[in-house]
Amino acid sequence: MEDLVVGLAKTVVEGALTKARSAIEEEKRLQKNVQHNLVFIAGEFEMMHSFLNVANEERVKNNVVRTWVRQVRDLAYDVEDCVASALPLDEVVTEIEQLKARVEDVSRRNSRYSLISDSGSKPVMQQQMAPGAAIGTIALDMIVEARDTSRKLQNVGDLTQLLTKEEGDLGVISVWGTGSAVGMTSIIRKAYQDPELCPKFGCRGWVKITHPFNPQEFFRSLVAQFYTNNCLQEGTSVNVDELKRIEVMAAAEGGLIEAFMENLSTMGDWDTIRTYLPDRKNSSWIIISTQQCEIASLCIGHSYQVMELKQYSSEHSVCVFFMEDWVKTFNLVERKSEMNQLGNYIAKARLYGLQVLSVWGIAGVGKSALVKNMYFERIYRNDQLFEKYGWVDVTHPFNLRDLSRNLLLDFRSEPVEATGIKDPTQECHKILKDSRCLVVIDGLQSVEEWDLIQPALLSRPSGSIIIVITTEASIATHCADNEGAVFNVKGLEDKAAFELFKSEVLRKNPSSPIMNSKDVELQELILKCGGLPKVIVAVAEFLAPKTVTWMDCASSLNLKFMQELESSPEFACLQELFGWMHCYFRTCPDFLKPCIRRRRLVRRWIAEGYSRDTDKISSEERGEQFFGRLLDLSIIMQKPYSFTTVFSDRRIVLCQVNSFVREYTISRQMEENLVFELGGSCTLTTQRTGRHLIILKSWDRDRIVFESIDFSRLRSLTVFGEWRSFFISDRMRLLRVLDLEDASGVKYEDLKKMIKLLSRLKYLSLRGCTEVFLLPNSLGDLRQLETLDVRHTSITTMPRTITKLKKLQYIRASTSKPTEQPIPHSSGAADATKKQPTQHTSVSWPSSVFYRCRQLEGVEVPTGIEKMTALLTLGVVNVDFARGKTILRELVKLTQLRKFGVSGISRNNIKDFCLAISGHAHLESLSVRLKKDNQDCLNAIPPDFVPPKNLQSFKLYGLADKLPEWINQLYNLKKLVLELTMLPENTISSLRDLKVSILRLSIKELPSGKLNFCVMLNGEQLRCFETVKVLDISCCSSLDVTFGSQALQNLELLKASCCSEPGSVKFSGLEKLSELKEVHIKCSHDGTLKKDVEGQLSRHQKKPVLKIE
Repeated sequence: MEDLVVGLAKTVVEGALTKARSAIEEEKRLQKNVQHNLVFIAGEFEMMHSFLNVANEERVKNNVVRTWVRQVRDLAYDVEDCVASALPLDEVVTEIEQLKARVEDVSRRNSRYSLISDSGSKPVMQQQMAPGAAIGTIALDMIVEARDTSRKLQNVGDLTQLLTKEEGDLGVISVWGTGSAVGMTSIIRKAYQDPELCPKFGCRGWVKITHPFNPQEFFRSLVAQFYTNNCLQEGTSVNVDELKRIEVMAAAEGGLIEAFMENLSTMGDWDTIRTYLPDRKNSSWIIISTQQCEIASLCIGHSYQVMELKQYSSEHSVCVFFMEDWVKTFNLVERKSEMNQLGNYIAKARLYGLQVLSVWGIAGVGKSALVKNMYFERIYRNDQLFEKYGWVDVTHPFNLRDLSRNLLLDFRSEPVEATGIKDPTQECHKILKDSRCLVVIDGLQSVEEWDLIQPALLSRPSGSIIIVITTEASIATHCADNEGAVFNVKGLEDKAAFELFKSEVLRKNPSSPIMNSKDVELQELILKCGGLPKVIVAVAEFLAPKTVTWMDCASSLNLKFMQELESSPEFACLQELFGWMHCYFRTCPDFLKPCIRRRRLVRRWIAEGYSRDTDKISSEERGEQFFGRLLDLSIIMQKPYSFTTVFSDRRIVLCQVNSFVREYTISRQMEENLVFELGGSCTLTTQRTGRHLIILKSWDRDRIVFESIDFSRLRSLTVFGEWRSFFISDRMRLLRVLDLEDASGVKYEDLKKMIKLLSRLKYLSLRGCTEVFLLPNSLGDLRQLETLDVRHTSITTMPRTITKLKKLQYIRASTSKPTEQPIPHSSGAADATKKQPTQHTSVSWPSSVFYRCRQLEGVEVPTGIEKMTALLTLGVVNVDFARGKTILRELVKLTQLRKFGVSGISRNNIKDFCLAISGHAHLESLSVRLKKDNQDCLNAIPPDFVPPKNLQSFKLYGLADKLPEWINQLYNLKKLVLELTMLPENTISSLRDLKVSILRLSIKELPSGKLNFCVMLNGEQLRCFETVKVLDISCCSSLDVTFGSQALQNLELLKASCCSEPGSVKFSGLEKLSELKEVHIKCSHDGTLKKDVEGQLSRHQKKPVLKIE
């Protein structure tokens, strides 16, 4: 994970190195000393970049190294800003001299603290042997696990408390001493002599096992102990006849037994002992002591827990192993659907001969609990699919032999050493090949680990199945046999999160007043948990015992959420999660917000310098790769079905940051000195400084506070809510990004001031600023501008000076007007035009098809746009005006366009439009809106027209009832959006062979209100719409949809919205859609529709989820 941990610093250093080299090559008029200094700086940064390339996770855990990396990053920022500045050369000479001195000092600091050793692999201070190496890796891992369990089970204080549990079966407890037997005897003796426990057991005995082991002598000694203790308890003398009676009772049916076995050393001895003490299902107990952790765990069986009873030193503890009540421990709430899906994955693996499945998700989401539930359930119901079971946690640093040894412990009933097996890896391979095994490998952290495991353990073909659990999607995909064998465990939705919280409170305190509470602050607190069961349960356990004070406790926790969770002893069980968070935190973008569009995020990364061009890929492609990486880590999450895996770059329209991750990010802002935000009522302080400023909607807009901030290094400014003119300052000379999306109060005069003072802007977004009607001509002075987003504003015409912006790559512009086609509105639906609630909670964004109640109109652009050859995205351009044809002719020269949107296409300009896009090599996305009363103009295309061969997304608005014939020539099309006045049956049938994954149909009227996805030929149904995974239908008339048994067999999500009267919506054949997972319906209904759809889905094998509004 080294590229993730220091990724941000590496990116900035790359930028500084590139800028320095460019300045050396391009500035012929540089003074010799300045050029020499830049050469020196470039060389030093090259060495620093090499260091960051080998920096690993261990380094990042070192505070000294972390500080040095942060200093390198800040210095790189300053070098880049200096070299890229537009200042006259003589003004930067002094600054470069100062930067050189700082670079020298940072380099010396590295040598002073020995951060880079000769080998370049580890800091010198970390090359000493790690504590605990002497006691063995397995034992050390067991101690770590035991201490973690002790923090979780704080109510279990000693051995006595475990013995008071009514188990029903014969209970077994192992006491294990690490390193020596010191302390073991006293702990066991305390429980053995406990005055409350003694009367509970009719037979009590303590036997020290001798070597060699003699079973008969062992049993006689145990019976004698039983009798002696019985006499002492009753105050009677020894009687031979009574001794014989107790011997018979111990061997046959007798009462409760409490037997302590000291110094057990082999599993053979244990197996013999168990024959003398059979399970009578009467809550008797056997307690053994041993100095071998393998013996301790094997005596308990598959589902053990290990807990530390007493710690004498970092390497010496007394731990206890006991049976884990998996039914209670893994009683999953609101996870029935996931359990069914996981079962289906295993069934599918068996059916198709798959051997490796992967389960992935963010830390704390419940991956292991979900798999463990399935794993133990199969063991306890004696599932005939598998003969052997094995669960192994991957230890780090990774060691294949240790992993094999641990796995072998589950397969066999005795330690590896006792069996004489010399190569545990080879033995595991043999068992997996010869037997039907279910093996779980939990905690895999890299593809390199799997590349060592797979050839060593896996044999193909075999009847065994391996389930790999990891936190990264890329690792999961690498390990699984195919993409269909990868299962993503997601966080709980809001409703499910509250249900889990309530169930945990009820379990801990049935009379808790929290159960009936609808407190808003409590709801916000649960939302902050990010749907992570581990965090939700911890919060529930903290609040459940509280009665009178629970509201105050909840309020305090909500106010200092992350601080309390990290530092309070009550949340010690979350330390492992925070370890993961700390490791991955530095991969997060610096301005994480609750919900953001993918394109907005990528374009900002480019402008801020985090995503740059290389000799192999563009900055845009690199940004998409970064985005995919954050998806793989579950740091950024897609909204349900907001993308489909058929797109190689996984194009997501909307995404959101996990709420828990965001809270953690905010808590680290000051440490990283990168991001700071203004919210609520802020006090005057000198500590507000950083590269990125976020102004929240909740901030009281205090000008005194704002003007006290140091803006000298500010690179981005993001404003939520109301805009104020004093937000722009002449001290923001380095500002690259100005993001005012949906901000209110932005005026024309503000724009003129922005352009005058912020000459280095690369990203300007006024999206949703409806009070902006015009862009000033001075826009042409922003020569560094790369992204301009003025969608959903009142701008209708672009200034003529825009053609001066030769670096502009991305123009999104449009006005909006009410659509002629009404879309149903529910009182419970979110208003898409408003800002979403509190910035600390996860935001639920509705599907664009469900809330699209405004249609986009293009803007007029000036002639000369052909000069803007860097353009990758352009739209929406209105060509329904005098110069429209000229604009279309100029578009022919924009050969690098990837995305194009146009409105006003008519019979008058259709030929010029076709010429502009004909055979376009790079065009991937095309949006076309036809002029009113020109619905058939697309059929009048020139005979030499060639559709864009790489088109993946096609949106066509304003059709009548026919589709252009050339639509079937779009062989790479993945997404198709159609808006039609009417959709006849033959029109829908003409689309049956398209290989699209997303199909959206917006229809004003259906003939007879029927839509039939069932294509017949010679009396038989044809397989059709085979690749469609998402089907989205919106309609103004009545809607009666029928699905045939051969259509849409890969459909996963069905969405439908209708604004007709109740009772006019109907679905038939839903149970025939074999891959269906979710159905979303939005319409007026009287309950009959819901009942009918639920009935169809209940007959579906996969039990799809229904959401109806």
